[in-house]
Amino acid sequence: MATLAQLIEWRDRLKEARYNGLRSVTDSNGERVEYKSDSEMARAVAALDSEIAEATRPRQSIVYPLTSKGV
Repeated sequence: MATLAQLIEWRDRLKEARYNGLRSVTDSNGERVEYKSDSEMARAVAALDSEIAEATRPRQSIVYPLTSKGV
């Protein structure tokens, strides 16, 4: 799974390419991804945004008290 920093970097590069009118993005590994439309790029950005939100959401913990009558 990608780290939070990687997710943010991917999202920022994808947004930059989208705003510049480009339809392809090359990642740090040299892999090239070509999108067919702007809506497909928008869905990719939305997916990355949801993953970033999931990674930054604080984890909730549930505490169950253990009690005893001492018997």
